[in-house]
Amino acid sequence: MEKVFEIYIKTTPERLWEAITDGEMRRQYNFGMGVASDWTPGSRYEMSHPAANGVLGKGENLEVDPPRRLVQSFNALWSDDVRREGTSRVTWEIEQVADSCRLTVTHDELREDANDELYGGWPMILSGLKTLLETGESLTTPGSLLYSGASSAA
Repeated sequence: MEKVFEIYIKTTPERLWEAITDGEMRRQYNFGMGVASDWTPGSRYEMSHPAANGVLGKGENLEVDPPRRLVQSFNALWSDDVRREGTSRVTWEIEQVADSCRLTVTHDELREDANDELYGGWPMILSGLKTLLETGESLTTPGSLLYSGASSAA
């Protein structure tokens, strides 16, 4: 199964690449999770949050072509249900369009009927990324605050 998400962001490819690969910037729009890697082909990456117990996601950087393309294997670890789904793949493609960028995120190699926790957050993540780069502010939807400590328990 494959899920494709596309968004236009008024920014440069270099700034967009930085927002995707910088751990602290990523934390601001990715449910409070930062990312750590050396961003070389074949290197590992991990997603984590200080309030969570352990690593929330990890994988390998399969292709690294700044500031145009990043392909990663992806293992979600934030719950037993998603952990059982195994490895999928996420491809980030950046294309400059006038004074903006088209960002296409393809999440594939998902099994048919995969748990929607694996891909259901992409619209919120990408909206948060757009908001951050265009306004300098964080999106404050409940899901975007999941690990931030700012949301209240329902």
